[in-house]
Amino acid sequence: MGKTTLVGAVSEIVPLRTEALVTNASDGVDNLTGVPQKATTTVAMDFGRISLADDLVLYLFGTPGQHRFWFMWDDLIRGAIGAIVLIDTRRLDESFAAVDFFEARKLPFLVAVNEFDDAPRYPLEDIRQALAVSADVPIMSIDARDRESAKGGLVAITEYALRRLGQPVG
Repeated sequence: MGKTTLVGAVSEIVPLRTEALVTNASDGVDNLTGVPQKATTTVAMDFGRISLADDLVLYLFGTPGQHRFWFMWDDLIRGAIGAIVLIDTRRLDESFAAVDFFEARKLPFLVAVNEFDDAPRYPLEDIRQALAVSADVPIMSIDARDRESAKGGLVAITEYALRRLGQPVG
């Protein structure tokens, strides 16, 4: 949770958002466990853009994690340098598919724990173990609502991906 918020917080352009109101039609489709106040859900993807440097522009795709959207993930990672798996500790089980997806495709990824006010807090190493993420995968806490915090996650995944590709960082 928080992908739409993260893209909106950091994008230099007006982000493309594909939110719809949660209705009774989503019963049994969208899991609202732990977030009964959630009023909208992403029905396609979010898109934004941020320049980290004059010669480094990131195009941001906030993709829903629900199974019905998995068909587009392979297309979206073509040309990607990396990904952020944004997790909500109230619904950690929903993160396994994304972790498995990026591991299987050997795409550099970072686990970002979105710090919700009412969500339980766990040490990052406990989350790493719960997700069975290897020690070389970066894991950090962020607040998707805060531009600098969210941007820090983007900088971290970019640096990690460039190191993995053997490119100079900094």
